[in-house]
Amino acid sequence: MELQRNFFIFAFLFVSFLLWQEWQSQSLKKNKTNETTNSRVYLNYKKEKKNQIIIKNDVLRLVVNMYGGDIEEASLLDYKDKLNSPNHFKLLETKSDFVYQAQSGLIGKDGPDSSMNNIRPLYSAKKNFFELRNNQKELRVPITFVGKNGITYIKNFILKSGRYDVHIEYDIDNSSNKNLELNIFGQLKQTIKLPKNRDIYSGNFALQTFRGAAYSSSDFKYEKYKFDNIANNKHLNITTNDGWIAMLQQYFVVAWIPQTNIGSNIIYTSYLDNGTAIIGYKSSLINIPSNSKYIIKSKLWVGPEKQEEMAAVAPNLDLTVDYGWLWFLSQPLFKLLSIIYNIIGNWGFSIILITFIMKGVTYPLTKAQYTSMAKMRELQPKINELKKNFGHDKQQMSREMMALYKKEKINPLGGCLPIFIQMPIFLSLYYMLIGSVELRHAPFLFWIKDLSDQDPYYVLPIVMGLTMFFIQRTSSNSISDPFQQKIMNFMPVVFTVFFLWFPSGLVLYYIVSNLVTIIQQKFILSNFKKK
Repeated sequence: MELQRNFFIFAFLFVSFLLWQEWQSQSLKKNKTNETTNSRVYLNYKKEKKNQIIIKNDVLRLVVNMYGGDIEEASLLDYKDKLNSPNHFKLLETKSDFVYQAQSGLIGKDGPDSSMNNIRPLYSAKKNFFELRNNQKELRVPITFVGKNGITYIKNFILKSGRYDVHIEYDIDNSSNKNLELNIFGQLKQTIKLPKNRDIYSGNFALQTFRGAAYSSSDFKYEKYKFDNIANNKHLNITTNDGWIAMLQQYFVVAWIPQTNIGSNIIYTSYLDNGTAIIGYKSSLINIPSNSKYIIKSKLWVGPEKQEEMAAVAPNLDLTVDYGWLWFLSQPLFKLLSIIYNIIGNWGFSIILITFIMKGVTYPLTKAQYTSMAKMRELQPKINELKKNFGHDKQQMSREMMALYKKEKINPLGGCLPIFIQMPIFLSLYYMLIGSVELRHAPFLFWIKDLSDQDPYYVLPIVMGLTMFFIQRTSSNSISDPFQQKIMNFMPVVFTVFFLWFPSGLVLYYIVSNLVTIIQQKFILSNFKKK
């Protein structure tokens, strides 16, 4: 019985360590360097409202700067910036104290965005507002720049209904008598230090996730790259035939997906002395013969981390939904939870139902646990006798204990396995709840308006502590050591405090799990006594 308690304590410490380690590795850190590096492409931009256009479909509202055609603001129309807020969530934004932009252009010898120029090319459009109508399949917005020698560059923004992927196409009409040599680039730049009014974290260590850069290449399906590495001039320089580059934060992602049939691309990072991090790609050299036309394509995902939609846009883009090292459990759990939600229509009740399913699946282990505990309880007088007779000789005591277990056909560790089964399920649900945008601002009942956030009144953690205390009182009466008894009595208090900051959906899962455990415990032990 003492071995089981020790394992329970170890399980708690192990979970605490993993969560602390995750917080340490992913929490925001202050920039510690003032070193400057030059970007690989031209970065200057002008923000003038008269040189902006707005492009809108039913889920996106984009503000495009006509200098270069960069997207300097993106609002997600199906998401609020905060719970019960009237304002839409702004994923891209350009302000004096914070910049987050999706830039793209044509550089190289004949590229209009070449750093040899003083300013970005100023495109023109027929009007300054474009909106996808209900009867349209897609919205195509062309902006035009006529360069030297009469070369025409048309940058097309293509949006479809309900889609967060924006297609960018360059139509180049080389009407000159010379061949053109240029490269296409796409990059994301973001101020590392968040202003107070845009802090995406609540200060709750249990709800923080990774914020930084990421990429996919021919050699790596998915790699995160910290802002700290970029700020400390540890830059990427990767040649790849496919892949994408992205910037991540909780629930949302912006990613450039380059065209792959025009040669290889270079993935790079850069850092500006104003505290801005950059990740981007640059294509290999593109040759456009004289008196010919050429089309270059790329895609930009700017929206929520919706796994199925992102997987359809680019291979491995769905991996940006970061479920941590237990992704192989979190992903199927989320799929099962989604199926249940599509039937029930409430994420809270879906969590309750999935708890019943998980407890049903693990019932044989739970039965083995409490049967083993009951047998150990019956065996306690004999164990005390052995301690009395052989307490002075630990080796002999161990031999006698093992002989007793063998004689009574008891596995002293039989009650520990369910704990180790429960731990990864618990952690995978934790990662799922803080990483799945579908659960962002998802209400349950009454005061629980967001299952991905902590309980504002701490009711659920207290109820969880009470259920845990009841389980402890009904299963720990065989502990003879006073010190261990005090530890076990104190465990519900520790867990309650710990759960104050956890997502309310996870606490809900644990409450229902404890209630089912209490019922199963009564049933198993009553049947054992009858035998």
